Amino acid sequence: MSFYRRLLLLFLTLLPLGVAAQLPDEFRRELTSAKIPLASVAVVVQGLDAPAPIISHNAQQPMNPASVMKLVTTFAALDLLGPAYTWPTRVLSEAAVRDGVLAGHLYLQGSGDPQLASEHVWQLLRQLRARGIERIDGDIVLDRTAFAAVDFDPAAFDGKPLRPYNVGPNGLLLDFQALRFALQPAEGRSVNVFLESPASGFVLDNQLRLQEGPCADNWRDRIQLQLMPAASGQRLVASGDYARQCGERSLSLAPLSADAHAASLIASVWQELGGRLTGRVRDGVTPATAQRLLQHESLPLSHAVQGVNKFSNNVMARQLFLSLDDSAAPATAAGAGRRVQAWLATLGVNAPELVLDNGSGLSRRERISAASLNALLRTAWQRPVMPEFLASLPLAGIDGTMKKRLKNSAASGRARIKTGYLNGVRSAAGYVFDPQGGRYAVSVLINDPRAADGVAAIDALLDWLAAGGR
Repeated sequence: MSFYRRLLLLFLTLLPLGVAAQLPDEFRRELTSAKIPLASVAVVVQGLDAPAPIISHNAQQPMNPASVMKLVTTFAALDLLGPAYTWPTRVLSEAAVRDGVLAGHLYLQGSGDPQLASEHVWQLLRQLRARGIERIDGDIVLDRTAFAAVDFDPAAFDGKPLRPYNVGPNGLLLDFQALRFALQPAEGRSVNVFLESPASGFVLDNQLRLQEGPCADNWRDRIQLQLMPAASGQRLVASGDYARQCGERSLSLAPLSADAHAASLIASVWQELGGRLTGRVRDGVTPATAQRLLQHESLPLSHAVQGVNKFSNNVMARQLFLSLDDSAAPATAAGAGRRVQAWLATLGVNAPELVLDNGSGLSRRERISAASLNALLRTAWQRPVMPEFLASLPLAGIDGTMKKRLKNSAASGRARIKTGYLNGVRSAAGYVFDPQGGRYAVSVLINDPRAADGVAAIDALLDWLAAGGR
């Protein structure tokens, strides 16, 4: 750190609480251009080895952080559960196996794995077949009781119930409850639709219309999926418009309930493996007397936090948050919130304004101040899990949600930043490193109707800091 920067930090320690260097001119100009008042903005910037911030503006104001709240969830998960923590998914039964027949129910018991995918289910069921089980004389029972059941409306947040990010938490979440489709323009006015996910129990009814013209940014919103009753089984109707210039694209949507999605996937995989089922796939509870047959262990938590922070995965964040509840099962958001609050107190992070809803930031209720967020970042830097936490943050101009931002700027490759976006909210928080060896925790929260236009201001602040604050 340069002599002048040390002198500045020494000067700041002598100032009254809440007084610090003025906001950078570049930051102010961009806010003015966006017509965002300073009253709608909170900023804290502090050196990781400094006793006081170099910038502190509206530091104590409770703000909606949007996806920046994932920093709280992921740091808490790493610190409380450990980077090597895994989620087991177990296959159990009370029944005996004779002549290739399991004479009873088979139980698939989840523990909240945020990364459980159809290939893992295939692996488990393939292992059953390898053990000689050809027929299940009973039901396949899905045990989701690791998490408490909630009355969850996927359309409540933004009116887009088919988007996978609106899927609710689930003790046995499979493929984020989404179906994967491939779309491609065909001859005439038709669109080819290929269902790539394993699924059974319904017929795909393709009613998509091919349109001329450019591929709009909101092309996904022009496609609807609806499960309809049919004479034999059910129809999954795909309707809407698809532009020829979109070419071939992949699409993931969540049109089915958790039970319907899992039942369709598991029945399809078991049938593909040559297995037979006399009963059905249904929801239920594993008896205490059931014996474990197989177990799948998830990837470690250190891998999961990468998906949560680098790509702002809301569903994974909710799963992580509920996994923090160490009270008696089933886990609840309230229980997870209590544990996080208690944990912060043990770390000496005083955040009386903190409001936790689901831990993902996809919420209108969640609140935190720039000061508390900055204190969290500075505390994380001192903890043993710092390397895993730091590595999970998007690197400006390089990857994740920051891949296209701040390219060819001073901040490119020097800022690890988690971003947040909701209607009326823009936010960013993380770490910035300048060429002189300065290391800073930075928190920026904008809550304003024009917040969407505040990206340039946030980038200007990060670039100014990465360039050495000159």
